[in-house]
Amino acid sequence: MDCKDLAVLDAVLSSQAFIFGSEATFADSLVYSALTDKLPNTPANVVRWAQHMAALSPQQRQALPQNTNLACGQTQIDGKLSLLLQKTSIDGHSISENSRNASSIPPTLSLSPKKCLKASPARPGQKSIGSNCKGTKLILKTPKGTRDYHPPEMTVRRKVFDKILDVFHMHGAVEIETPVFELKEVLTGKYGEDSKLIYDLEDQGGEILSLRYDLTVPFARYVAQNRIGNISRYHIARVYRRDNPAMTKGRYREFYQCDFDIAGSYDQMLPDAECVQVIHQVLSSLDLGDFVIKVNHRKLLDGVFGACGVPSDKFRPICSAVDKLDKSPWSEVRREMVDEKGLEADVADRIGEYVKLNGKQDMLDALKSDERLKNNEDAQAAIKELELLLHYTSLLECDASLLLDMSLARGLDYYTGVIYEAILKENQNGEDADSGPTSKKIKKKQEGEEEDEEGGAVGSVAGGGRYDNLVGMFDAKKRTVPCVGVSFGIERLFTIQERKIRQQGIKIRSSCTSVLVVGAGKGMLEPRLALCALLHKSGIRAETSRKMNPKFLGQLQHAEEHGIPVVVGVGESEVQEGVVNVRCTATRQETQVPRVQLVAHLQQLLPTLEKL
Repeated sequence: MDCKDLAVLDAVLSSQAFIFGSEATFADSLVYSALTDKLPNTPANVVRWAQHMAALSPQQRQALPQNTNLACGQTQIDGKLSLLLQKTSIDGHSISENSRNASSIPPTLSLSPKKCLKASPARPGQKSIGSNCKGTKLILKTPKGTRDYHPPEMTVRRKVFDKILDVFHMHGAVEIETPVFELKEVLTGKYGEDSKLIYDLEDQGGEILSLRYDLTVPFARYVAQNRIGNISRYHIARVYRRDNPAMTKGRYREFYQCDFDIAGSYDQMLPDAECVQVIHQVLSSLDLGDFVIKVNHRKLLDGVFGACGVPSDKFRPICSAVDKLDKSPWSEVRREMVDEKGLEADVADRIGEYVKLNGKQDMLDALKSDERLKNNEDAQAAIKELELLLHYTSLLECDASLLLDMSLARGLDYYTGVIYEAILKENQNGEDADSGPTSKKIKKKQEGEEEDEEGGAVGSVAGGGRYDNLVGMFDAKKRTVPCVGVSFGIERLFTIQERKIRQQGIKIRSSCTSVLVVGAGKGMLEPRLALCALLHKSGIRAETSRKMNPKFLGQLQHAEEHGIPVVVGVGESEVQEGVVNVRCTATRQETQVPRVQLVAHLQQLLPTLEKL
């Protein structure tokens, strides 16, 4: 294996843990065995992967499963990866032969997490690969699918949170908190095909635990456990998914969700319409541009599936396939239905006639008179509920952005009624991001082009729906509490805001300090501290240098660099005369103010300056 091979391997491992995704296969074992300890400047992603592989014993590497799908999902490098696998297979004779003789493959690279074995002498400039043992260099990085947030980014993030909270409070919601991990049995069986993305934890004192996948299932457990009859709640917290991250599009393994849910028995469609209104108000307040709130109904989808001839035991798997229409063209979804889900081709074609429909009352009128659906109870009941939803959202003045879309499915198993998803109409390059599954995004993927990281669409920014049976799954007496809610993907909203700020060249003020107290000359520490105490007692955010005798110009520069709007200066003459100098950082204009009037002067001045 040479440096070019390492570059291919690094490209593959930059977006996933192992060569074919989140689980190791025998292909990883073969490539690992082909590594040598004589390659300089080994990339960090390869180091991380090799450390994982080194932690496995030769017997464990021998027992890794085969992988028949020789594609990593990255069109640009699939061809090079195929050549690399062929090369390592030839070097190791063959995959099938090596699966029988894996224990005979000499591990030429030692990456034991317990001890560092001596490799052959390093060449000048060679970088060692290994764990943080003596003589090796620790590679500092965040785990895959996570990131650090710097002060300017946290400032933008906090503003997004505050705007979302303002809307939640406007609707009378109260806040709750639940543990970051739950009993595994609480989460199992609630997410359909996505259950494989749950992070399981090792046995902790007899309890089998998992990190929470979302905030909805823990909320349902909370309602059942505390025997709550009705509540309007919000919850902002981190969730965890063992997914392949795409961080430039706001898809992480650790991320925040902002949930708003209404639990309790109320009149039909009123809570559902309120959730649509919450989505509309949040996205409008964030000023992200035009958006569309797609709406569908699980009973309508089930009615369509039944009328088209889908067996009832295949409703949820087919629903999961339909859910991929926002990312894949109909031809790929149809192929999954027929080849992987075992659906008859003519049944899939009939479904295809419906999932292409969208509109408002005109679509519902067409479905009401449809020959296959007019006698279907589920479909007709769902149509009536959607008509009522349109009426209520019109009264709430949030229907302009609403679109009924039959391709919306929401793959999670617990939804029972209305479902919705919010998507921005334009991405940050001004391109239409809602032009359907055969849009520019899909076209680029088919042509093997990489999507522009700076302007790529980030997908849906909010979603949710009705889940009337979820609480009953946790109640000993199967007591049900109807629920409906919406979840905002804060990371995706933040990614859009961050991109927007970069493009507009806006300078973010990270500090919340309103006043910087500075001293002119030496010996001004005590007057500076006394002024800070005075301002703090009055609730004014003030700071001063943590040095005894800081340079005067350096203090002024600190105020300008951190966007502190006001500087209060004091020197020997000011102390003797009982005055201070108040300087506006933006205009550099100074005013001399008596010390006893300083608080009143600042309370009048700061509201004007901090709005700028």
